[in-house]
Amino acid sequence: MTSKKDFSPQNIVRILQKLEDGILIGLLLLMIFIAVLQIFLRNLFNSGILWGDPLVRVLVLWIGLIGAMVASRNDHHISIDVLSRYLPDQIKKLSHLMISLFTTMVCAVMAYYSIVFVIMEKDAGLIAFATIPTWVCESIIPVSFAIISFRYLIFFFTGLNKLFKRISQ
Repeated sequence: MTSKKDFSPQNIVRILQKLEDGILIGLLLLMIFIAVLQIFLRNLFNSGILWGDPLVRVLVLWIGLIGAMVASRNDHHISIDVLSRYLPDQIKKLSHLMISLFTTMVCAVMAYYSIVFVIMEKDAGLIAFATIPTWVCESIIPVSFAIISFRYLIFFFTGLNKLFKRISQ
């Protein structure tokens, strides 16, 4: 029997984070395995897996975008914060809010246009490798940008909530 605690938001988030981590690790191991297998087959048998190199390229795309999703869950994206080091705390918090909102908007636009792109690729009916359509390989693009956008929207509203709580006190 499951309790209400099993379905708490914290547990669901923790499960989703472990799922993200597991997918990232699994894809990285698969990419390393395919790349090493290709090297082994080429050097010892003068052959290789015909679709091995395209698969590795697609795995690099997936690993990069899932890695960006993982980085976004704790707001650990690359940032240039030369100015923020010299700003007063209140202005620094406000600038972080604006950066979160800007990141939300940019990633939402990227998600939208990447959906348009994936639909165009599906309509074109192209094959990436083996029998895998290109749109399947590229489907991680809108998914990852949508998730990153959603996370930064949460960061924005969380920061806004903290800012209003401080002002009202």
